[in-house]
Amino acid sequence: MNARTVLGAALGTVGGAIAGNRLLKRRAGGLENPLPGIERTYRWRGIESTYTVAGDPNDPDMLLLHGIYAGASSNEFALIFERLAEKYRVYAVDLPGFGRSERPPLVYSASLYAEFVRDFAAQNTAEPIVVASSLTGAFAAEAADELDARRLVLICPTDETGDERPWVRTLLRTPIVGTTLYNALASKPAIRHFYDRDGYYDSDRIDSDEVQYAWDSAHQPGARYATASFAAGTLDPDFDLATELAALETPTTLIWGRDAELVPLREGRNVAEAADLDLVVIDYATQLPHAEHPDRFVEYLSAEVPRADVDE
Repeated sequence: MNARTVLGAALGTVGGAIAGNRLLKRRAGGLENPLPGIERTYRWRGIESTYTVAGDPNDPDMLLLHGIYAGASSNEFALIFERLAEKYRVYAVDLPGFGRSERPPLVYSASLYAEFVRDFAAQNTAEPIVVASSLTGAFAAEAADELDARRLVLICPTDETGDERPWVRTLLRTPIVGTTLYNALASKPAIRHFYDRDGYYDSDRIDSDEVQYAWDSAHQPGARYATASFAAGTLDPDFDLATELAALETPTTLIWGRDAELVPLREGRNVAEAADLDLVVIDYATQLPHAEHPDRFVEYLSAEVPRADVDE
């Protein structure tokens, strides 16, 4: 094979990647608000973040914070949002870099998200009950002392997603190769595999509309930047979660899916024991018990949290 043939093949591969990336970008339409309520924007450090609020303003505030993964958004709470709004003033925000919020090409970090959670809660809520999923639970824990939160409810929280690999972030941020690799990482089969392996105990509960929304979210302009930091492990906080939670004065409850593997229940028990926290275990659930068993999740929040906090 001569040099001209090799060069032609290389150019063809690059050209195919560029064409494929452009096609995927065109296929991903604009995201509709998946939650029933009033949509608002919050400008933070030049970033427009989008959130939805619903419920009686006289009811206790509740802030819902979605997890971190390709295609993440406040749609994670679609099955519980309206029901929670019957008893709470509920705020569900798309974190910067995700969902309907802006996705600037920042080097995203755990401290950035903790500061966003702190500032958003301080400026938009009053003594909120904060419900945070997975890695975002660590961001909420870091911000908790300054949140004046009524309570933390952390769903399968974690402080470690893997070894830190900054080169992965650098690679995924590159214009052609990075975009191509990211599109593979955020493909519909990959998203469904995440839900099937780590999100849901029963794969029959995975809704095709949920997969489609996550795919659309993952293919908004700039969506790869925050996910690149996540994939590189550079969103992990630099503290031990159990130690951080043990030092908090904010009442905190952990909720775990019994069959979770990504962040297994044994880790939840270890954190609960080390920090002396309540641990609620939901059967036949993994990483997203609130999405897979919304009735049980809402029943817990509606029955237990107000009795512990509002009625005192």
